[in-house]
Amino acid sequence: MPYTCLTIEVADRVATLTVNRPDKLNALNDATIRELGAAAQELRARGDVAGIFVTGAGSKAFVAGADIGELATHGPLEARELSRRGQRVFAMFAESTKPVIALINGFALGGGCELALACHIRIAAEGARLGLPETKLGTAPGYGGTQRLPRLVGQGRALELILTGEMIDAAEAHRIGLVNKVVPAAELRATGETMMRQMLERGPLAVALSIEAVGRGLDMPLEEGLAMEANHFGILASTADMREGMAAFLEKRAPAFRGQ
Repeated sequence: MPYTCLTIEVADRVATLTVNRPDKLNALNDATIRELGAAAQELRARGDVAGIFVTGAGSKAFVAGADIGELATHGPLEARELSRRGQRVFAMFAESTKPVIALINGFALGGGCELALACHIRIAAEGARLGLPETKLGTAPGYGGTQRLPRLVGQGRALELILTGEMIDAAEAHRIGLVNKVVPAAELRATGETMMRQMLERGPLAVALSIEAVGRGLDMPLEEGLAMEANHFGILASTADMREGMAAFLEKRAPAFRGQ
């Protein structure tokens, strides 16, 4: 479908989804949320896409939050539905069995931070700033921030960021585990590509089931999570990819995985 708030480029099995509203610092209005949902569905279904980058247009912002002018017009029912729609859209990225890496090239605030949290991996440029400033506006995170952030950095750190609404720099975000890597801005894309290539060289079924096990397991009691892991381990033992991977290791050659 044609997009007005996003761009999608696909090269060598990797899609780059860019939120493209640089004049608004890539703020998430309702139209952008809807397009993100459509794009997530498209990329998850495309056979020529094995991995996804999410980033923002320009050099100032990844996504600098929600469109406050639009948000200010919503009543209680509209706001609740907007929150639920945003949560559903971001869940499409979190639950994707294709690796999703956020390339945080600038401000990632509010809904932008929540979008990054929904990605599997976060790489930030040195000048990036992250935060959930909603309480400064008399509201609270609505696109998953109160749930994903504490799962990532712990309850105390999450509450500190949410209740103060303060921004942190990329170095602090890395220190507390909010981002995986911090690199010079000029190296952001190359760092993401190196990591993505490592993932795409692995067995695609193993990658997909690992993403599912980690994502779903966080919401399960340990024993249930271990049972799911064992089931996945058994499923993979029936695949041609596992046989190929084991044979390649023993024969000291690179594996040729086929996703079967």
